[in-house]
Amino acid sequence: MLQGRHLTTNGNAVTNQLDLFEDSRDVMLRNDVLTALEQRNAAAGREALQRLGAEYPDDALVPTLETLVGVLESPVHGHFTNHAALRDTCEAWCLPCMPAARRAFGDAAGMAWCLPLWRALARAASQLPFHREMPEWHAAPLWMRAAEWTTACDSIKCIGSWRRIPITLAWMAETVYRLQGLDPAWPLLAELAWLSPKKLGALMQTLGDSSLVALRRRFDATFDGDGTTEDLAYLPAWAVAEKPGLAALLRAAEPSTGTLPEQGMRIMLELLTLERQGRQHELVERRKDLRGLHAGLFDAYIRTR
Repeated sequence: MLQGRHLTTNGNAVTNQLDLFEDSRDVMLRNDVLTALEQRNAAAGREALQRLGAEYPDDALVPTLETLVGVLESPVHGHFTNHAALRDTCEAWCLPCMPAARRAFGDAAGMAWCLPLWRALARAASQLPFHREMPEWHAAPLWMRAAEWTTACDSIKCIGSWRRIPITLAWMAETVYRLQGLDPAWPLLAELAWLSPKKLGALMQTLGDSSLVALRRRFDATFDGDGTTEDLAYLPAWAVAEKPGLAALLRAAEPSTGTLPEQGMRIMLELLTLERQGRQHELVERRKDLRGLHAGLFDAYIRTR
């Protein structure tokens, strides 16, 4: 240990430097707590936190560490019997720990530290049915928070008519994207566009996929629509004209509610087939249908011809 004392030329001792051990005592005590938290050792974490609090009661990190130690001391056991209990436990137990973990460990490590908590909640929620009035309090989104994408996919598939419910369709689209990439997710993204353009826009932001971001920017800049989020319902149809290579993927989209945006994409796909087969008379007629359906979509198609 370096000492904070130096001698003058006449031999007198002069203190002009902090004792490094004393100066780093608080750091050492904090690290003891963090080490216990990393090991998920609640008893050691509480003991180390008590030492830190006793010697440095005003330490700014104490409340943060208290939150994290408290979470480890109160694990979730058994299964939830109702959605309100899951909601209350999540709000009181898991949600507060996310900002605390990020502050204690940094963003990436903090989120990783929380993953076992989300897994525990998901397991405890696994017997709860999907509740349309409380959709977020279900095992599927908890498995997604835990980055357990395969289990999340299985959980979503157990929800009746999941493909006709915007939020569950959005969950599945994200899950497929995380597991397999963008191409297999395109049919689900198209169906989501028709059911809920707003949820599609939110999901595109969540995914942060560079090719989707670029496509969205071009769509916003060139598509002649209403200038609202509702325009995104026409994104799949517009994408067929912009990127014909997507046609094979978008053909796999299942029939939805038959809205005009869905009809527009079906016509666009049919136009590509007619062009390839050289069926000019039918091509002219279907172009008329597209123009009557949506002038902006027709313009997007003609620009690429």
